[in-house]
Amino acid sequence: MARSGKRWVYTPAKPSVVPEALKQQVSVKVADLVEQHIKPKHVEPPPKTPQFNYIVDIYTKWRGGSLYFIARYASPGPNSIAPFFETGFARIEYAGNERFHLAYFRHTGKWWQVHFDLTLDEALDFIKDGGIFQP
Repeated sequence: MARSGKRWVYTPAKPSVVPEALKQQVSVKVADLVEQHIKPKHVEPPPKTPQFNYIVDIYTKWRGGSLYFIARYASPGPNSIAPFFETGFARIEYAGNERFHLAYFRHTGKWWQVHFDLTLDEALDFIKDGGIFQP
């Protein structure tokens, strides 16, 4: 007979507020990364005869203690539901003490955290290198 019961699981407390000075510092560095490295690699002029979705813009947005990298796609097909849609592809979550967790958006519709307790520069290097952190 299987036994069902409760288990204790460690869940570290998440800081609720990112200090404003740190938020400004992160925003400046991330804006530079997006403009210098991510947009030139992924945002291209629209095709002459578009039939598939293509990226028209990449930007970031703060929500709570997390900074999301978001790609805006054009959907030109005749059966498209809307002319544009947006989807996140990377997330930097504030962990406290100027450290961050890094996650990517899986095909399952869930965020998957793969790197923990990184400095801002380490997190941005992972995103800059591409891999799973690209639109």
